[in-house]
Amino acid sequence: MKKLKIKIPVILPQVPNEKDTCVERLIQELQAKEGIEKVHVADANGEDVPQLCFHYDPDIISIDRIQSLAERTGAEITEKYGHLLIEVKGIRHTRQARTIEKSLLAINGVLEASVSASGMVRLEFDKKQTNFDEISKQIKKEDLQIQRSASNENDYTKASRKKQERSKKEETKEQTSTEGHEHKEGETHEEGEEHAHGGIFGKNTELIFSIICGALLGIGFGLSYVESIPDWVSLSLYIGAYFFGGYFTAKEAIQTVAKGGFEIDFLMLVAAIGAAALGEWAEGALLLFLFSLGHALEHYAMEKARKSIAALADLAPKTALLKKDGKTEEVGIEKLGIGDIIVVKPNSKISADGVVVNGKSSVNQAPITGESVPVDKIPVEDTSRDYSADDDIKDENRVFAGTINGNSTLEIKVIKEAKDSTLSRLVKLVNEAQTQKSPTQLLTDKFERYFVPSVLILVGILLFAFLVIDEPFSASFYRAMAVLVAASPCALAISTPSAVLSGVARAARGGVLIKGGRPLEDLGVITALAFDKTGTLTEGKPKLTEVVPLGDIEENELLKIAVAVENLSDHPLAKAVVRDGKERLKGTDINDASDLEAVIGKGIKASLGKDKIYIGNLDLYEDLDEAKPSEEISNKVKELESGGNTTMLIRRNKEYIGIIALMDTPREAAKETLKKLKEIGIKRMIMLTGDNQKVADAVAKEIGLTDAWGSLLPEEKVDAIKKLKEQESKVAMVGDGVNDAPAMANSTVGIAMGAAGSDVALETADIALMADKLETLPFAIGLSRKAKTIIKQNLWVSLGVVALLIPATILSWANIGVAVAFHEGSTLVVVANALRLLAYKKD
Repeated sequence: MKKLKIKIPVILPQVPNEKDTCVERLIQELQAKEGIEKVHVADANGEDVPQLCFHYDPDIISIDRIQSLAERTGAEITEKYGHLLIEVKGIRHTRQARTIEKSLLAINGVLEASVSASGMVRLEFDKKQTNFDEISKQIKKEDLQIQRSASNENDYTKASRKKQERSKKEETKEQTSTEGHEHKEGETHEEGEEHAHGGIFGKNTELIFSIICGALLGIGFGLSYVESIPDWVSLSLYIGAYFFGGYFTAKEAIQTVAKGGFEIDFLMLVAAIGAAALGEWAEGALLLFLFSLGHALEHYAMEKARKSIAALADLAPKTALLKKDGKTEEVGIEKLGIGDIIVVKPNSKISADGVVVNGKSSVNQAPITGESVPVDKIPVEDTSRDYSADDDIKDENRVFAGTINGNSTLEIKVIKEAKDSTLSRLVKLVNEAQTQKSPTQLLTDKFERYFVPSVLILVGILLFAFLVIDEPFSASFYRAMAVLVAASPCALAISTPSAVLSGVARAARGGVLIKGGRPLEDLGVITALAFDKTGTLTEGKPKLTEVVPLGDIEENELLKIAVAVENLSDHPLAKAVVRDGKERLKGTDINDASDLEAVIGKGIKASLGKDKIYIGNLDLYEDLDEAKPSEEISNKVKELESGGNTTMLIRRNKEYIGIIALMDTPREAAKETLKKLKEIGIKRMIMLTGDNQKVADAVAKEIGLTDAWGSLLPEEKVDAIKKLKEQESKVAMVGDGVNDAPAMANSTVGIAMGAAGSDVALETADIALMADKLETLPFAIGLSRKAKTIIKQNLWVSLGVVALLIPATILSWANIGVAVAFHEGSTLVVVANALRLLAYKKD
């Protein structure tokens, strides 16, 4: 396993030195993430800021992800490392992508490079050692053209539109000149534009060359049976077929060999030349025809999957109607600022993330969240407020760029710039996911590193078979070439990347962000799911159900005390007490409490006038002092909890004055969703909650969970996940991606719900359900299971064909023509099989 070490300077505000407990907390949280083996404070060596040394596996986690996780846990990362996501044009197949990856890693300062056959390049580099210009020079040396580039997570969709803003005059000039043309960071090429790399027939040149090769082969083969036509005519046609069929492979061979590289595909040329040397021109031409056709169709198939992802970047309109001083004007979306008001006409796309300030309409959010039913939108109550930093905006008020307005006009206040929109972040993350290799792909890459040299050794031995058995050298040479064709692992190389790309693309269209091959494969084999309760299995909107005064106090007085104290807290249960309590009190004056102190997982205490007020569960009073609640009070609390209520026992000074109970009702879709999960193979579904065990059991019984673990503190949820991993090997954690982030980090796959409204969830989760809809989960798991099945099928096909062809060609049961037909046929079969994922349907 490849392991790297990096040192990241961190700044923790108000921390006296690097050995502070805050740094220790940061280290503990980071080490919990899969892919990070160890984090420790490095020697300062005269640096101005502490250095954290990360030991990590770049095949599992990137530097960019490490930095975002560190920032989420409270550290400010200094600008030492750069992150680039570049779309390039000119990668013909997976083997070429691997070669390009190696050349980029050879650049001094590049720490990590991952290249997808779909054309996405992800790079992590040390800014002090290299820069974008150096990297782009190397990319151009690989005969690639930069389509789009982004230096950080927010620039991608902006870059994707930049080319479209150029004038026709500039386009014409660029298309007719290949000299002095420089791609600056963020500069793009428009779809379909060809210069320097497209060939005389544009982007389909390789396919057309292959067809011409086949036509010349067919004509030449047919004419060879016409006695009146001289042999040199057929030979000339075969030579023409060699040229068109071998052009791109020969071009790639010359370029790679000139750089000291090697690619097994080049040996196809050797086999074809060998066939010609033996006088088997037709077989050599057939080899090149099928080989070039296979490559061209492979490239076409990968392009189809890539376009499915690229379509996301085109969802957002390029202009918006900006309302200013009572007038509207059309402006580019990049000119919109936070707080601007835009007008969205009926049946048109929304230009920016924002909140509705005027008008009512239904909005089709399917492009972002995958929801099939339009969502009704109404204006916010306070239109003058700044909502840009608010994470708790109601769904009925929030809108996303790229979604489609219904039949009424809306006025929307912009809360995010175009480069920071949910759509922009989604596009960047999906494109980055293309470069993340799955465990199966890493395994096949490792296999090929040993397999290819073994094949070359075998071919070398077979060349001298004539010394052992009674046959001419020409027969041994022909057999060796046939084995070379049979053993080339083209289908194996494309089998996994094509399935991962198709799976990620289909998921994105369905409102699910899957961050690469690893989570896609892991989710496909998971049999245990852990759920956070509040807001995941339940509505997340608890309601006040019972107010039970104890002693001589009246219900209204008890409520006033509870509301006064809970008003200081931002806990969801506290907000529910304040909201419903004020509604019951109907405008009654409430005194202000002070000196709030929270006891995590147990309750709170505060001062109200001269009194000390305590509100919490029974555990709060166990270790507080000697004034324990009576058995009668405890039994009343337990009776309420057995009905599924969350209870709070209230004490004033030493006197217990009442109990209030709340209930968070399960989501309507929870029971049906869990039933579907059982049907697709999920055996254990466990709820992790801080609520007491009786409440947990009541909810579990109502919706059909297999286990419910209650009374868990946040750190105990992490321990619960670790315990589940020991029992089940792999476990997924489903939550909001914010409050339960530590537990999700310790799970095999972290799944965040409602990620479209949470930047943190988008960054931290392995899989993000863009809509706050539990019913999307079976689709995500079903798609992953289908992808895993297809990957296995592709491996069996690709390895099975090689296993059959090698002995068949060694024993001369199959000639070159048969070998190349099966070889290229298997490549097309695995690609076509992978593309089936694009048509995967929700149940």
